[in-house]
Amino acid sequence: MSLKSFGAKIFAKFVVNKQNRWASRPVKTQEKVFKALINDAKNTAFGIDHNFFEIKSLQDFAAKVPIRDYEALRDYVDRMVAGEPDILWPGKPLYFAKTSGTTSGAKYIPLTKESMPTHIKTARNAILNYINETGKAGFVEGKMIFLQGSPEMTEKNGIGLGRLSGIVAHYVPNYLQKNRMPSWETNCIDDWETKVQAIVEETKAEDMTVISGIPPWVQMYFEKLTEATEKKVGDLYKNFELFIYGGVNFEPYRAKFETLIGRKVPGIELFPASEGFFAFQDSQKEKGMLLQLDSGIFYEFVKADEFFGESPQRLTIGQVQLDVNYVMIISTNAGLWAYNLGDTVQFTSLTPYRVVVSGRIKHFISAFGEHVIGKEVETAMRAAMETFEFSISEFTVAPQTNPKEGELAYHEWFIEFETTPEDFSEVGDYLDKALQGQNSYYKDLVEGGMLQPIKITSLKRNAFQQYMKSQGKLGGQNKVPRLANDRKIADALESFKI
Repeated sequence: MSLKSFGAKIFAKFVVNKQNRWASRPVKTQEKVFKALINDAKNTAFGIDHNFFEIKSLQDFAAKVPIRDYEALRDYVDRMVAGEPDILWPGKPLYFAKTSGTTSGAKYIPLTKESMPTHIKTARNAILNYINETGKAGFVEGKMIFLQGSPEMTEKNGIGLGRLSGIVAHYVPNYLQKNRMPSWETNCIDDWETKVQAIVEETKAEDMTVISGIPPWVQMYFEKLTEATEKKVGDLYKNFELFIYGGVNFEPYRAKFETLIGRKVPGIELFPASEGFFAFQDSQKEKGMLLQLDSGIFYEFVKADEFFGESPQRLTIGQVQLDVNYVMIISTNAGLWAYNLGDTVQFTSLTPYRVVVSGRIKHFISAFGEHVIGKEVETAMRAAMETFEFSISEFTVAPQTNPKEGELAYHEWFIEFETTPEDFSEVGDYLDKALQGQNSYYKDLVEGGMLQPIKITSLKRNAFQQYMKSQGKLGGQNKVPRLANDRKIADALESFKI
């Protein structure tokens, strides 16, 4: 065992022991975070406007600070972008992570000197938890690739501006720098297809042990790697031991990945966003990701089916239940207050608190009152893939509210198959039954003759890549929504039908 591997194991044990201390006291940990956030921000413009001096309890906070999305917080953010200090958080941000919003145009998410370290430490701790649980640390000697956005940044009134993944690239620890791939020059290539091809050329002869990125874009890298070398990824990289991923549910991609790699590779799931690094898979044996309760983020949760009501109840960590779909609301040491991130989660464990991402509160289908969510269609797809032994590249679902004359409305599943099933109608029936088994509203609509069973529309190869490219969202942190309550994406995919 090398000195580096030995040191990693010792450090991993230290970090996990420290983690267990706050994880065993979840309510007290969150109360401490809440009090610190309120105290630190009481003299900011936002704190003064919302009478932070008068906030003594969580009830006071809920009464004075309503739930907001980015648009509702935008006036404050615009002042920060203009260079004003002490607006949402003391001083000025270190950076703005620029993201593309569907309704807000460009969004500027602040990263502060208090919040920035949590992004780095949480990613590091995810790997250390794996080392501590499995005892495997040899991969730290090999090359590691992180498929991410360009690390090049611009400035906005003296504040660094870039993509989160690119900003984080500036914080890779020195002890990993010589292992890190691709090169800085390649990482700075803007065009995603050109960048992936350059990464293939740089890495195909290396000893890659860790590969990280959003699954659809890693799949693209693996496919180009296989084309260039005529080898399976696992044969090319014999020491490839760890796949780190986030952004989308990996299950629909799993079969394709195993085919491209040629074997199973352990994985670590992450739940990062520009707004904060919320959770990571802390165990290979347990379902879900450990919610980070001690990272300068205070969490509130609203039941998804109550979220659009007049006065939805805001729950704290000690009030949540297993297997309930919650909208996650955050207040952070980057100055986001009662902020609707847009993600929905379900708890898989309360000791410690682990979550899975179940979807997006804006990404659902309820054109007929069924309120189908991402987790339900992904679970149905995974079961169908296992039952009928086919694989896919990507899929999305949309309602068809204007079917042909004489037909009932239905849900249309747009699927880009890697291996095509023998009988589409059989797969469609299975998917429909699997969805009915999870969603009683959908079942009632089908059985009541309001909806017909789902229909599958098969798409040409690379359809989703071409669609994302047409939207200027190829690569990086971008991903295809699994669900839409309208047909904007569906209509754009019509030209890719087989």
